[in-house]
This record gives sequence, structure tokens and C-alpha cells, in this order.
Amino acid sequence: MDTKANPVQLVDRFGRQVTYVRLSVTDRCDLRCVYCMSEDMTFVPREQLLTLEEMARLGKAFVDMGVNKIRITGGEPLVRRNILKLFQDLGQLDGLRDLTVTTNGTQLARYAKDLQAAGVTRVNISLDTLNPDRFHALTRLGDINKVLAGIDAALEAGFQRVKLNAVILKHRNHDEVLDLVEFAHGRGMDITFIEEMPLGVIGDHDRAEAFYSSDEILRDLQQHLSLSAIEEQTGGPARYFRREDSAYRVGFISPHSHNFCDTCNRVRVTAEGRLLLCLGQEHSMDLRRVLRANPTDDARVRAALLESMAIKPQGHEFNLQAAQPMIFRHMSATGG
Repeated sequence: MDTKANPVQLVDRFGRQVTYVRLSVTDRCDLRCVYCMSEDMTFVPREQLLTLEEMARLGKAFVDMGVNKIRITGGEPLVRRNILKLFQDLGQLDGLRDLTVTTNGTQLARYAKDLQAAGVTRVNISLDTLNPDRFHALTRLGDINKVLAGIDAALEAGFQRVKLNAVILKHRNHDEVLDLVEFAHGRGMDITFIEEMPLGVIGDHDRAEAFYSSDEILRDLQQHLSLSAIEEQTGGPARYFRREDSAYRVGFISPHSHNFCDTCNRVRVTAEGRLLLCLGQEHSMDLRRVLRANPTDDARVRAALLESMAIKPQGHEFNLQAAQPMIFRHMSATGG
């Protein structure tokens, strides 16, 4: 069957079409952010990770079935050896309209131009504070100057869009939301604020006590800025507001306060090849096994992807009040 002439699309049992894949290339990172990892992490042995060639093959199978957006994540994706080869392979896929990367920014001064040349369209950079001491505390070992240099390099490289992401924690950085907006907009970037995901045992703080909702952030910003909600589809879960005095936007990803499950168009692939059908559930499929059992049969890979739609759940069940997280895998292992 000619899949391009007669494509089979990935539609789950609730009628939602999957058009967006978040592909993690490593669970390793050069930072240890307090909401993402515990201080002492045990990482997946490298031999258990998908090879870059397997990831490229998987990306092609997804695109053949209607996926038009792939986001490369980690861990920190740019610490994976020879990672540019994967971007180059994916950047050549017909039908892939949006090849993006989420990064902590520490490696962008080195990689930004090459990523743009490989076909990366957009870059999301994580930055939770502008204070160097706070940055070091939140990341446990980071140097904010490397990230700021990475932001400058990304802006100079000519991507279609460069955006900041910030996870906000009460009494850690919630007092910086306005400063972060002004920093982003002053440099021609949008910014998205993200509610902390309750994934993995982190040992740093009580997630319920540190929770700062999107509504609280919006309230704080509206004391200083005129923000209007806009209807704009970006292929992801964010809700966006635009400033009346600026062309730039403020986004919110709100898995707790504004559940977005009913329109979910996403799946995730972990670095070891586990297809996660929902961020907050354990429904999954072992794609590494399928890839290695069928090294030249892409039809079998596409069939497995189609089969996985039967187990995509209707939504997550995050509970900040639970004594232990429902999901014990860390965000770095899930794919940020």
C-alpha cells in the first residue's frame, strides 16, 4: 500500500487524531532542576536507549501516518552524542511541518546555527529565574550565563520562533513572573508558564505547597499588564494571551487547573523506546521491541503505532495531594 497516497492516520477511540510527537533522545541532563530530577539520579544504561537511526526510522513512521510536528526533548537533548544527525534526518521528512526542540539552553551557543541549518523551525528554552543565585539553586549546579548566551545564539540563528518556558513554584520564583515576561518580550520572544508536573520522587519540596496555578500567575501579571485571551492553535496544550502594547504572547500550560485532555493530540516516546499514550498515565507500548524485531519492516512499525491508539486513555489523573506521586518516572525520563 502506498501510505502517502492513502495514509492511515492515528486516531484514538475518542476521535482525537495524533499529529504531535514528543521524542526524548536521552534522560540525561547537565542540570538537576528541582522539579524534574532528584539530586542523585540513576540514568538508563546507554545500551538500552534507542539508537539515533531507530529514532529517525520511528519519526518517519509517525509522519507517514499524519504526524506533522515532532519535538525533540530529554533530559537535555543536546548532550546526546551526534544528535545533529537525528535533526538532519528528521528535517528532510516530507510532511513534517514543525521540527522543534526543548532545551535548557546550556548547549545552544554551540549548536544553534547547526540546528537551524538542519531544519529545526522553533526552539523552546527553559528559564525559570533571572537571578543567578536562584538559578543555581533551582538547577542545583547551573550557570545562568551559559543559558543567556544560548538564548542570544538562538535569536541570532534565524529560527521561525524562539520561546521561553518557565516552571513557577511558590516562594521560589513566583515573584519573578513579570520580570520574566518583560525579559522575553523585550527580546522578541513569547513565554509560557507551566504548572509543575507531579512526576517522580524529587525530595526537594512538597509539590502541593509549592504549587502556583496559572490563574494566580495571570492575576499577578494583570496587575501590571493588559492581557487578552486569544484563540490560536499551536498544536500544543498552551492557552495564550496577548499584550495590548506588544505583539508578543504569554502562554499557560495548566494540567491541574485547566485540564486539556479533551483535545489531546500528543504522544510521547521515551529515550528507551517506550510509547507513552498519556503524560499522566502508564498506558504504553514497547516500540524498541517492535523496531528491533522488524529491522527492515516499517509496515510492522506503523501497525504497532495504529494498535497503540486503542490504549490511549481519555485523560490523566494528576493529584497533588497524594502522599506519593501516581507516576514514579521522573520528567527527565518521560521526556520534557
